[in-house]
Amino acid sequence: MTESPAAALAALRAETQHPTLRERRALLAALAREVLRRAENFAAAADADYGGRSTVETLIADVLLVAQAARRARRWLWWWAMPRPVLAPFPFQPALAWVEPVPKGVVGVMAPWNYPIQLGLWPLAEAIAAGNRVVLKPSEHTPRTAALLAEVVDAALGPRMARVVQGDAAVAADFAAQPWDHLVFTGGTGIGRAVMRAAAEHLTPLTLELGGKCPVLVLPGADLARAARAILAGKAVNAGQTCVAPDTVLLVGHTAEAFAAACRAAAVPVETAVAPAQRDEQAALVAGGEALPGGIVLVADDSAEELFGPALALRAVPDLAAAIGWVRARPAPLALYLFGASRAEAAAVAAGTRAGALVEERCVEHAAFTALPFGGVGASGFGRYHGRAGFESFSDLRGRVRHGPFALARMFDPPRSARVRKLARQLLR
Repeated sequence: MTESPAAALAALRAETQHPTLRERRALLAALAREVLRRAENFAAAADADYGGRSTVETLIADVLLVAQAARRARRWLWWWAMPRPVLAPFPFQPALAWVEPVPKGVVGVMAPWNYPIQLGLWPLAEAIAAGNRVVLKPSEHTPRTAALLAEVVDAALGPRMARVVQGDAAVAADFAAQPWDHLVFTGGTGIGRAVMRAAAEHLTPLTLELGGKCPVLVLPGADLARAARAILAGKAVNAGQTCVAPDTVLLVGHTAEAFAAACRAAAVPVETAVAPAQRDEQAALVAGGEALPGGIVLVADDSAEELFGPALALRAVPDLAAAIGWVRARPAPLALYLFGASRAEAAAVAAGTRAGALVEERCVEHAAFTALPFGGVGASGFGRYHGRAGFESFSDLRGRVRHGPFALARMFDPPRSARVRKLARQLLR
């Protein structure tokens, strides 16, 4: 039985000294080291939790990404933490003004089951870089991985810096309701709304990473064989159980039959099983679809729900305007993918749609760019992390001002003469 969310929060809030930059860099180095040291253990734990998960995908998409994120934060921390000067307006000069990033306090991180290591430890690493303490709640659907996460956090950071709370959905609801100084949640949109309602009670600032239906626009200039292979490769990662996985392919100038044939020829294999928590829902989604060589299923474009698994919908549309209209008529996705777009077409899509990311010629891989801000728009979430964006999300950007001995603006201090009142009106002209 682990401690409760409230107890973990209270224990870390009792620690009143924020870690120095040197201490943070040491903690980040220790986190990267401990994660890499247990890489094979993580692969075995994830495989057991899933009932079959690709070792390569766990090692690369979970373990390596966390180590790279921690190391990059360590490398750039001195620069990110530097105060930034701000020019004082002329009437207030001489005065010094600057912005300094300061830790928010204790950050709560609620991680999902689909990337239990990456989505638990990446935001944790950047919150630590910003000088916070962290409580992590792993998913109850990956219990072996969660237990290993608890070992890593304790070994690398210690109980005075970070703690792991484990438990079921009731514990997760209690976790969301705590008065964190910042809360990170990654998961489905429905649960995200519940988390946001719970956080509103304490006006807790949030980072919500929710996902949604990520469309792919395959335009007339696309090489169909290359596009099909790239799209299927993105869909195959983690058996499509990825928040930025391609969902619906909008074909402009290509038929669904031609694209399906290109998919059959590509024969991209799925190496990870659908997780136990998703199997019943996935079975319903793919019923009646065409199973491709390798395990991805082509389904009819009639689902309003995210195809969170190895299923891909196809839809032929008459032109680019129709494709943009299709995207605009639905909630903004976490990612929007383009294949075969000219510069003018890419500009039209960028101007006419909203998405957390707009990516050309590949799918999913942008989420591994450690310096590229990652996050959603609207129903796909809000808030950004990865790299400097994460450091700033988990910091309060505090304004500082040091006034000089005199300034023109002080002529407006009370009591004000008739001349000053007249000057005030003249300044409005």
